[in-house]
Amino acid sequence: MDKLWAPWRIDYVSRKKQKNCIFCHAFKEKKDKKNFVVLRSKYCFAILNTYPYNNGHVLIVPNRHLKSMEDLKEEELLDMNKTLIKIKSTLKKILDPQGFNIGINIGKVAGAGIANHIHTHIVPRWLGDVNFMPIIANTKVISQSLKELYTKLIKNL
Repeated sequence: MDKLWAPWRIDYVSRKKQKNCIFCHAFKEKKDKKNFVVLRSKYCFAILNTYPYNNGHVLIVPNRHLKSMEDLKEEELLDMNKTLIKIKSTLKKILDPQGFNIGINIGKVAGAGIANHIHTHIVPRWLGDVNFMPIIANTKVISQSLKELYTKLIKNL
């Protein structure tokens, strides 16, 4: 039997759930490289998903800890959308994906891993990026390290 070694996944599998909001922590700590925060704007920030669905998976997060989109002020909503467009354009430039999934999972039952702080997902997609690995081996192959992607994004934003 062939084996696919992915030792970096042990952190995800064995980690204890963090009591504090990881987004609020990244926002307040201001250690952007450590936390993979690629962009800060007046009302939100963009952060790499450390457990991505696909290479280039970025999250747009409001600075304020909000559970619902209805709680966003107009200027926050506008800033988040402008940031989303900027990140999407940069991902297109440096990764050249053939498409994107952009969405918001609201509530745990809808797939929100962090249900108490609203955020938008931007996931680059390529033809054939959904292959047999997730189905047969319950494994997703990510072709680029977070550090490498972070460096490319920072240079191009």
